Amino acid sequence: MSHPSDWKRNLFVLWIGLFLNHVAYTLSVPFFPIFLETDLGIRHGLEVWAGISISLSFLISGLCAPFWGSIADKYGKKPMLIRSGIGLGLAHLANYWVYDPISFIAIRIFQGLMAGFSPVSVAFIGANTPEKHVGYALGVISTATAAGGILGPFAGGLLIHWVGLRECFIASGIITIASAAMVMFGVREIHRPAQGGRSRVWDDIRHAAGDARLLRIFALIFIVSTSVTILEPLLTLYVVQLGIGAGSAALSSGIVFSAVGVATVLMGPFWGKLGGRIGYEKTLFVGLLGGALGNLLQLAFHNIVGFGLLRFGYGLFFAAVFPAMNALIVKYANTEFRGRAVSLSQTCSQFGIVAGPLLGGLLGGWIGIPFVFVLTGVTLLLSAWNVRMTGRRTKELPLQLH
Repeated sequence: MSHPSDWKRNLFVLWIGLFLNHVAYTLSVPFFPIFLETDLGIRHGLEVWAGISISLSFLISGLCAPFWGSIADKYGKKPMLIRSGIGLGLAHLANYWVYDPISFIAIRIFQGLMAGFSPVSVAFIGANTPEKHVGYALGVISTATAAGGILGPFAGGLLIHWVGLRECFIASGIITIASAAMVMFGVREIHRPAQGGRSRVWDDIRHAAGDARLLRIFALIFIVSTSVTILEPLLTLYVVQLGIGAGSAALSSGIVFSAVGVATVLMGPFWGKLGGRIGYEKTLFVGLLGGALGNLLQLAFHNIVGFGLLRFGYGLFFAAVFPAMNALIVKYANTEFRGRAVSLSQTCSQFGIVAGPLLGGLLGGWIGIPFVFVLTGVTLLLSAWNVRMTGRRTKELPLQLH
């Protein structure tokens, strides 16, 4: 029998676990371009290799998600969290012994097969928290990845600078397995197998297609996820282009990666409260506009200090975007479809995470990294304009999430 306070215990443990999981991920993955070039000998098409290596695991993860979802329905979400944490940890550790690109890609495929810790954590909180506390709990758990995104790149840059990138893979593996151990011994789940047949994805898609507002938010989630990850294989390379030596590039790019996370944690609560008062369509517009300008202004900055400050400013505004889109999904979807609407939004985000690094790698090697910033800025600017025009046609009632 569950205790009334179990949801608080689960929220605390899963927050720490998800934080550690994201620290481990950002400790090493942002520095794949350096690993590919210096350790695996990739000299030509480096941007493409970096994009493929990052995108591939997310593609495999998206394809496997329905299978793992079925297993979770039958056996519970806690076993899936443990399975993912241990599997991802082993994948990180395996990178230490990689010395050729093909083996590296094979491990990335395995990592995709084992993925799912983050979405399952969110689903666990949604399913094991009292209804009146769900909004609060989901808001709290969403800060874990942002906080991990602050510490991970910075710590990774320091570790690479001091001991080397391969040692970062060892650290990532140990930290990820530790997150699985926390779930194993700290999380309490009362699993009730799903009654009846599982809803079919095509039925959910047809249901969502009947609501133009949901479709618009799903499209925005895909675009925004793509815009965020399109720069992932390029930022470290761009830091080198700004004149930072190869020996210091990891540390400098780690600080730049962390700047966005710091800004997100600082401004996330403010945007959430403001959206509850004035409406999430308005805060979404401001966030997209700020993100667009942050990318476009990159053409005016050609030194590492200016670039870092600009990324921090970008994060201050862009912190409004994902909370606003998630809140709008909760608002637009009716109660019985809300959970499936959130799942569809995660699928759209996953596709964006697949497309982003792949596009970034291809475009970075073709038109140059500065122009990728411009393309991203223009896309976000058009998205902001679309939100503004739609908002004028649709009266929005502010939503309070408790």
